[in-house]
Amino acid sequence: WEFNGSFYQPSAFLMMGIPGLEALHPWISIPFCALYLTALLGNCVILFIIRRTQSLHEPMYYFLSMLAVTDLGLALCTLPTTLGLFWFNVRRIGFDACLTQMYFIHILSFIESSVLLAMAFDRFIAISHPLRHPSILTKSTVLKIGLAIVLRGMVSLLPIPFLLKRLTYCGKTELSHSFCFHPDIMNLACADIKVNVFYGMIILLSTVGMDFIFIVLSYILIIRTVVSLTTKEECLKALNTCVSHICAVLVFFIPMIGLSMIHRFGKNVPPLVNTLVAYTYLIIPPALNPVIYSIKSTHIREALLRALRRKRG
Repeated sequence: WEFNGSFYQPSAFLMMGIPGLEALHPWISIPFCALYLTALLGNCVILFIIRRTQSLHEPMYYFLSMLAVTDLGLALCTLPTTLGLFWFNVRRIGFDACLTQMYFIHILSFIESSVLLAMAFDRFIAISHPLRHPSILTKSTVLKIGLAIVLRGMVSLLPIPFLLKRLTYCGKTELSHSFCFHPDIMNLACADIKVNVFYGMIILLSTVGMDFIFIVLSYILIIRTVVSLTTKEECLKALNTCVSHICAVLVFFIPMIGLSMIHRFGKNVPPLVNTLVAYTYLIIPPALNPVIYSIKSTHIREALLRALRRKRG
């Protein structure tokens, strides 16, 4: 502990694995390893295929590349501490290291939310205004959107580590997960955390909350356009281009909203439920997104098969 008058700050926090199943951590690590491996290999393959295939150099796949990079970052943020705990029972994480990990986890989560919104906008323009789509979403426009997304996440979350560093901590130093999460750290403080709660809620609602609302509005407009199409085949073809994105949105937002609600209002929720929702939120989307797009996107699947044939040949 560091002592300075009445100010206390722990030198480290202790991370938790899966409560009640500590003895099974080495076995539990097997599915986690499979998910991490799928996330790392799958997203790298998506990036490789898009980079090597000229026909995929269009806005939809540029945004998919952004999603893959974000998912890689999320997987790499939690992999060292999660597998370190499961394999070697390394529970200790330094205070500053914890804040750094937390900052990048939240930034990447916000970036993923914004990228999913950009992908929804792309689908809306492609379906509602197909002739104007290339002129609206040019390469420079996509690049500007990507830079704006990164800056938005970095700037909006910049105060969070400083708000946590100003707090006095006492008593418990055990985190609820094998990674650092803002509400989790905040609840270990024995000082007034109203500013942290208020700022966290405002940022969450003004970024991820607004992203989700605009994604829903985009799909309402897409459905209106699809309904107006003349033939059933055209309707199905238009909707089929959105299936992968809808799956990615559901896989990301459902556990994220659940985890936020549990941390803020679910004081009586069993620790096991809290832990499982957290792992679902941070590990499942990076692993599932490349699988979803590889299965549902005909262009990605065909490019992947061509690459495999060339390698065999």
